[in-house]
Amino acid sequence: MDSHRAQRISEALRKELAELIEYELNDPRLAGVTVTNVQVTPDLKHAHISVEPKPAVEALEHAATFLRRAISARLRLYRVPELHFELDDPDKPAARIEELLDRVRRNREKNVPPPEK
Repeated sequence: MDSHRAQRISEALRKELAELIEYELNDPRLAGVTVTNVQVTPDLKHAHISVEPKPAVEALEHAATFLRRAISARLRLYRVPELHFELDDPDKPAARIEELLDRVRRNREKNVPPPEK
């Protein structure tokens, strides 16, 4: 699957979900919800949606069938992915960057030649 196509579909899903959640769903748990990220699998069967705040995840899982049907009416896709909602972890990217930097530092220490006398 073309990764550019998956990125375009992810962005289209993010926009449509944000609009549907804001204007179509009347659940008080969804007040102020933000769709931060959408990742579509390469086969376009599953979409992992990161949202904030925490109470919104349960409400969105409950409304997943409605949202999927509404997306199929708005977007012309051969296959509308199954929607999986998860809490956005704002520290996840920072932790991953720190892990990679630590790995680089350790490799540099291993590759430093001993000082000459």
